[in-house]
Amino acid sequence: MTRKDISLPPASTSNSHNPKGSENLTPPVFDHAFQQQFIDLLLWRRDVRRFRTDPLPQDDIDGLIAEACLAPSVGNCQPWRFVKVNAPERRKAIRDSFERANQQALNDYEGERAKLYASLKLQGMDQAPMQLAVFADEETEAGMGLGRKTMPEMLDYSAVAAVQLLWLAARVKGIGVGWVSILEPKTVQQVLEVPEHWRLIAYLCIGYPEEDHVVPELVRHGWQDRIDPQDLTLER
Repeated sequence: MTRKDISLPPASTSNSHNPKGSENLTPPVFDHAFQQQFIDLLLWRRDVRRFRTDPLPQDDIDGLIAEACLAPSVGNCQPWRFVKVNAPERRKAIRDSFERANQQALNDYEGERAKLYASLKLQGMDQAPMQLAVFADEETEAGMGLGRKTMPEMLDYSAVAAVQLLWLAARVKGIGVGWVSILEPKTVQQVLEVPEHWRLIAYLCIGYPEEDHVVPELVRHGWQDRIDPQDLTLER
């Protein structure tokens, strides 16, 4: 799918608004050109596994975290917690966790599917200059439990929303993000010495990508095609 496959109705042009902190802010109007650019952002956001080793400016990392914190959260509980993983020995321990988990996953496949799985590059930990673990604080008092009585998992989903915002914000800056899910959560928790009530949500590799793609890597390598949104939607 490309941007040309998606059409949008005309929109009014953007108007000016007052600076941050004003008591009477004028909401922005996102014009048609911006809407099309937003679709481009969604299409070109990729799960990056191949990074350049150039270091990232610290201000960029802190900026991405700040923008991730603009995510919605159930009861405004803001449960996301970020750990910058810098120490080589901690990175190695988490890399070792990936190897164990990856071997276990490979054992679940047979034949050609196993060969294809073994050929996939599923992490960028060896090249990415920044590694960031994202947790959900499941004992946070913020939000006072609002909205979680019947759906306590909303707390974790809130942290996922923060990860998605960070991912998009990074792409705007030409920075790539790779989400490594083939890990042992308890091992990561112990290696990083975080509280037991912090649940691992994401382990992110962050850096400048070697190349940009509009098609997901798993599609390009024949693992799984995109599913038509109509096949994922019901009407009742």
